[in-house]
Amino acid sequence: MKLTLYYAPMTCALVPYVTLTEAGADFDVENVNTRTGQNRKPEFLALNPKHKVPVLMIDGEPLTENVAIQVWIARQFPKARLLPAESKEEIKAISLMSWCASGIHPHLTPNARPQNYCDVPGSEESVKRVANQLLFEDFKVADDLLAGREWFLAHFTAVDAHFFWCFRRAMSFKLDVSAFRNCVAHFERMQQRPSVQKVVAYEKQVLDAFVKAA
Repeated sequence: MKLTLYYAPMTCALVPYVTLTEAGADFDVENVNTRTGQNRKPEFLALNPKHKVPVLMIDGEPLTENVAIQVWIARQFPKARLLPAESKEEIKAISLMSWCASGIHPHLTPNARPQNYCDVPGSEESVKRVANQLLFEDFKVADDLLAGREWFLAHFTAVDAHFFWCFRRAMSFKLDVSAFRNCVAHFERMQQRPSVQKVVAYEKQVLDAFVKAA
């Protein structure tokens, strides 16, 4: 089986990079420079017309959307325990990942591209402010879920990888997330995992290469 992950720095393509690494999967990485619009080139659109990463190529067939990718990885590599074995807990994990993808992620994006949400001149800061109010509501929920525990479920799962990206992305926008102490502690635990350290080091290499090529 040949696996290729289409990846871009700072994006949620970090999530399958972490889980594939946790699973011990053999996979290649194709770097996509979203800053230069490579994700909108015909070659990439042929793989994903939604012009988004991640895309996981599985024997030449593209799989898109993080939740689907995480479920596929977990089922393909069950020994990694990326989803709980018990069906009720597995559904709970899928629910949490869906929340990361369709709830938290959209509240992050206005910090990077506020113009996509309102084209009124001078509205950028207002768009960010409203989005971040919703984002912090999300983080309060997550903080409560993490109270008294290391991971969102009984052990590390793909949920933790997905939320880690969300929280890390918020920090990259210089948002003050210090009030969410359980989320901060979770973030720090995630940083100690070799899979996370691997992708963070790789991210730096790719960003440096993109800068040099500019």
